[in-house]
Amino acid sequence: MAETQHAEEPADGTEDTTAPADASDRNRSRGRQERRVARLAHRISAFADAHGGGAEGQISYLGQRGARIVLVGENGEWGDLVAPSVELAEQAVARAGITVHEKFDGTMAARVRTGRYEWSRMAGIQLGGPSND
Repeated sequence: MAETQHAEEPADGTEDTTAPADASDRNRSRGRQERRVARLAHRISAFADAHGGGAEGQISYLGQRGARIVLVGENGEWGDLVAPSVELAEQAVARAGITVHEKFDGTMAARVRTGRYEWSRMAGIQLGGPSND
């Protein structure tokens, strides 16, 4: 019975590390994605808390760059985050517990409050307004 080899051991007696390494890489990748989702969800929740206790969002595909999460707070302030993928963005907004819209439609846009900075930047692009510095 001493000559019986286990299926996991190669015939040449060396240790086969391919399967555990692949599993380890998958676990590492999964762990990295979970941390990214957790960080995004934390930032979304912090935004909601800082802007009236709630927020709504919309996710847009950016191509290879990932996905953009546009957030509108209860007080009308807005911001955005970039996630590595649409899937991770969806997981993050679900974890944060915010309402997500399929489109940035008129109803959502009407809630956005723009300030002097935004108006000067928009006019500045056409009228020689403030620089990007």
